[in-house]
Amino acid sequence: MKKVAIGSDHGGYELKETLKKFLTELGFEYLDFGCSSKVAVDFPDIAFLVGECVASNQDYVGIMIDGVGVGSGMVLNKIPGVRAAVCWDLSSVKNSREHNNANVLSIGGQIIGEGLAKQLVKTWLETEFAGGRHDRRVTKIMEIESRFIRR
Repeated sequence: MKKVAIGSDHGGYELKETLKKFLTELGFEYLDFGCSSKVAVDFPDIAFLVGECVASNQDYVGIMIDGVGVGSGMVLNKIPGVRAAVCWDLSSVKNSREHNNANVLSIGGQIIGEGLAKQLVKTWLETEFAGGRHDRRVTKIMEIESRFIRR
């Protein structure tokens, strides 16, 4: 996992720019799906691009930053193959990877400061899926998703 699809709306733009530099420092490659300024944009458009990249390429995980992270999390979890986690603290970030094998992190650029955001991203990227009993649960999540795809 050395490639990150990253995106933001206008509410997360500044934090996204900071996190891009941080990803480079950590040794990760990234693709930036926008936005490119603080001019208002619709977060669903960018969240979809991030999620589409992750769902279609197993070499990528995703990070999406909007105002609080919730809206993008909703969009991302509509995309088959995406397991997005909306996180605000280190415990939820670690759990999302270790127990749920989340492949996209959604955070809020207007509620999380730069220092905490860096800690969240670093922890999320470094935490491995524990497998074991959690594997069965993630499989069930994906089975539920597949029921709706077949319709």
